[in-house]
Amino acid sequence: MTDPAAAPGTLAQQAYGALKSRILEGGFAPEDMLTERGLAAASGVSRTPLRAAISRLEAEGVIARLPGGALMIRPVTAETLLEIVQTRRLLEAAAAARAAERIAAGAPLPATLEASRDTMRAYAEGRDTAFDTFWADDDAFHAAVAETAGLQLLPELLAQMRAEARRCTITRAHDRFAEQAAEHLAVIEAIAAGRPDAARAAMEAHLESVRARFLGWLGRP
Repeated sequence: MTDPAAAPGTLAQQAYGALKSRILEGGFAPEDMLTERGLAAASGVSRTPLRAAISRLEAEGVIARLPGGALMIRPVTAETLLEIVQTRRLLEAAAAARAAERIAAGAPLPATLEASRDTMRAYAEGRDTAFDTFWADDDAFHAAVAETAGLQLLPELLAQMRAEARRCTITRAHDRFAEQAAEHLAVIEAIAAGRPDAARAAMEAHLESVRARFLGWLGRP
């Protein structure tokens, strides 16, 4: 009997996940030149599933194939990063307001948002952590707001945009998170109180602060 874990589709999925995680975590620098042979040797994956993973990352715009077959990690430009923030501001401010409306109408506060509130309180009080740990907790916060709003498509859209932003090297320049956590708490408290206008304003203020931080990092010598 064939082992399901060894099926080509499964191996390709594993190769895709491992390669994308390495890119998102800064394992490759933007514009790094790579080869299929080198990636296969480093990952221990055969060329067939690796090619399937690379093709998927090419379709996502994460990797580019150059003349001659070399591969390059596509950089995320500052312009793209700022466009992502602006798009998220429009979508997530509306989601925060909708979430507060649902709470005001009697919906319970989801456990995911309660858990995020506890996590963000700890960061606001000075908890220190690595970038990737905070990023995961940041993911959880934004997903919890979308869940509270009862939106099904938004979490996937946010995941795509945040994954793209995460590849931009300047996003990794920050390692103190109390300010961001306090902004998250303002959103959560407004939602929990059932105040749509306040929730919208708090999310808009948070993403405007994100934009300002990016611009500040870009302006550093």
